[in-house]
Amino acid sequence: MTDFILTTAQMRRADAYTINEKGVTSETLMTRAGVALAREAAKAAGVLGVKNITVVCGTGNNGGDGFVCARVLEKLGFEVEIYALPGELSADCAREKNRYKGRYSQDIRGAIVVECIFGTGLTRKVTGDAAAVIYKINASGAFVISADIPSGLNGDNGLIEGVAVRADVTVAVAELKFGCFLNDGLDLCGKIVKADIGIALPEDNYAKTNALGFDGYFPARKRNSHKGTYGTAALVVGSEKYLGAAALAVGAALKSGCGFVKLASDGEVKRVLAAKFPQVIYESEPDLSAESVAFGSGLGCNRSTYEKLRFILENYGGKLVVDADGLNAAAKYGKQIFKNKKCQTVITPHVKEFSRLTGASVEEINGDPVRFARAFADEYGVTVLLKSASSVICGAGGTFLNVRGTTALAKGGSGDMLAGYLCGTLARGLGAYEGAVCAAQTLGLAAEIASDEKTDYCATAADIMKNLHFSVKKFIKIT
Repeated sequence: MTDFILTTAQMRRADAYTINEKGVTSETLMTRAGVALAREAAKAAGVLGVKNITVVCGTGNNGGDGFVCARVLEKLGFEVEIYALPGELSADCAREKNRYKGRYSQDIRGAIVVECIFGTGLTRKVTGDAAAVIYKINASGAFVISADIPSGLNGDNGLIEGVAVRADVTVAVAELKFGCFLNDGLDLCGKIVKADIGIALPEDNYAKTNALGFDGYFPARKRNSHKGTYGTAALVVGSEKYLGAAALAVGAALKSGCGFVKLASDGEVKRVLAAKFPQVIYESEPDLSAESVAFGSGLGCNRSTYEKLRFILENYGGKLVVDADGLNAAAKYGKQIFKNKKCQTVITPHVKEFSRLTGASVEEINGDPVRFARAFADEYGVTVLLKSASSVICGAGGTFLNVRGTTALAKGGSGDMLAGYLCGTLARGLGAYEGAVCAAQTLGLAAEIASDEKTDYCATAADIMKNLHFSVKKFIKIT
């Protein structure tokens, strides 16, 4: 099942739409949110075998959710205290505080802490009393449940606004938020649980994510088929200095399910790889009749690389993946070549490469990666797969956030594998956007499997490659 991911502005519009157009009161929504928080707290208490819970309430509507949560937990028989931050309360928060008749505390004493300090709309640095209580929460040793997003985390980009709560569980109220998955979000949110409280969505262009792929990634293969049925992936990668880039890209392409893999590279690259991959077809020039071409990994950033890329863009009619030195050459000699193309094109930059390509700083891109990726995709008519802790994929099919993967991918060679696997995925029939989503998720899940076996520290690119078939089997099982 696909989940939506909303910006804070989209969430505000959805709240207003539900209240004003659907007739669901803010009181009802707050009650449902508080009940969802209490449910998660009670579940954690049962696992931990504890009864004492502290609910930390801010002054806005998140604080109101906390007061509801505390009342529900009291009715369930838990020992509850509220730590209430000072300040002027929102109307909904004031109403729920008046209904709460239980105990207050100025200490964090509960074995479980439900923190409801800020919502997703935080855009300023956390200071004063709020910062002090966040430090207390993080130092308490308690099991921490955050309402909607860990307080102190920016809801749109996942950056820490000075200080932020480190949660064990985050209850995403209504829909998932970008801040839970971008930048620091994955490190601070813990397990993310989505709580449906009946919010209606007024739009249909939300970004998407999901746990295990879209239907159609790996369709059933007919027995009455042959090599030509599944397409040809032609790779233009590697050089004498970067033999490994070619080996990883080719190895991943061979596991993608395409019918043929061809490699156009230096003579030394072909000589070395021929013994390792005898099933590959080795050529001097790229086969531009192939269904897909991957270009860039290990070629070197120079004028020759740029001119080869220009020629392919202007003359090739299939599906093209541009990675690494292809992107660096375009950034150095002129990215306008992406506007004069015949082919469907996917670019796969990491943030530093995307910075070179766009002229924006790394800090600017990290502050709003979806906007930058979407803008480049729209201006140049390409699919952008912006690689980071969570990869942002923008193309004609929409916007997707791939949250699969581990830090085992934060090692040399991961991008080469992705380029090769994506090239093979496109060759067997997927479109540019769908293929990018499929390849990112499949490789990410393979990394999770490898890390589970060998840890993030020890899992290598080769280990991830060896687990691609387990990843594909999981996708096949659900489609």
